[in-house]
Amino acid sequence: MDNNLVKRLIWSALLAGLGALASIATQRVAVVIWQRVYGEDPPE
Repeated sequence: MDNNLVKRLIWSALLAGLGALASIATQRVAVVIWQRVYGEDPPE
């Protein structure tokens, strides 16, 4: 783990994975809010 390139790749993968999870979670929360406010599915 002393190799800086490997550490950078792992860091980039961690950021990408967390970003993807945050995006999915944000979309799901937005859908729930939309459905409660308007009583229908959000537009696509």
